[in-house]
Amino acid sequence: MTDTATALGHTPLLTNHRPPQDLARLLRTLRENIGRVFFGKPEVIRLAVVALLAEGHLLLEDAPGMGKTLLAKALARSLSCSFNRIQFTPDLLPGDLLGVSVYHESTNIFEFQPGPLFAQVVLADEINRATPRTQSALLEAMSERQITADGVTRPLGPPFLVVATQNPQEFEGTYALPESQLDRFLLRVRVGYPDREAEKMILSTHRDGEPVDHLDAVLSPTDILSLQNHVRHVRVEETVSDYLLDLIHATREHPEIQLGASTRAALGLYRAAQALAVVNERDYVVPDDIKNLAEPVLAHRLATRSWGQGGSADARPYVREVLAQLTVPG
Repeated sequence: MTDTATALGHTPLLTNHRPPQDLARLLRTLRENIGRVFFGKPEVIRLAVVALLAEGHLLLEDAPGMGKTLLAKALARSLSCSFNRIQFTPDLLPGDLLGVSVYHESTNIFEFQPGPLFAQVVLADEINRATPRTQSALLEAMSERQITADGVTRPLGPPFLVVATQNPQEFEGTYALPESQLDRFLLRVRVGYPDREAEKMILSTHRDGEPVDHLDAVLSPTDILSLQNHVRHVRVEETVSDYLLDLIHATREHPEIQLGASTRAALGLYRAAQALAVVNERDYVVPDDIKNLAEPVLAHRLATRSWGQGGSADARPYVREVLAQLTVPG
């Protein structure tokens, strides 16, 4: 890590090599900790953890009041990492995210004051309420884990995770995220309504305030880096890689998909599948890992032909259709 990063409050981190059983215990503890305040959605929690382990970013999408911000805060509080929450609004400027240089008359120099993106976990709340100009300020941070301001490049993390929430595009006052921005999110997850039993628990646990405010951290930054390093060594057989590529190429050939999955999407699906294997306490990827992740990894990166003609932009049905047509390896 550079001196600049240390000056901004980030300490150099080294991964420690821990036995697989210790890593599995850490992951169970993390998911249970989030589940203490985010009820009835174990699969959504699983996908959030996959994004963290795969070194990707997470986009949570649904109507207001569905628990998107709660999940993001629960994940952040479960990690002993620096955390900033940014409320995106139409008047938010790029400098409000990146930081600005302030002139000090006493020293006759400009000093850079880092913005809220300089944290290990960043919650970008209602990201699609900001203008495209401000949204684009996130691109370098999410892609390169760094920020360039005033001609100086400053690193972010490690680890560095952006958890963004957005309302459906049909809601008033929202700006659609451009394709280049969507492509930086490894997973897009729809939260959905909780079931009746989970909703009853939500009512009872919120009598005395917000339970997430009392959530304890259960993973350190070093733990996270160890898990991320472990993910990179998960075995992927050639038949599974071929199955993944069959899926990617099928999206490019589907008659209703105008823009198919990119090579970056293939890499994201590959790494997410490795992470899901670790979450499921395996050291190898199976075809079901690819199938379970196809929609959240690929659908938001695809452009449908009907969208350009005023129809639906939702590519999830086409992803499911492609999966149904592919031969699953034994």
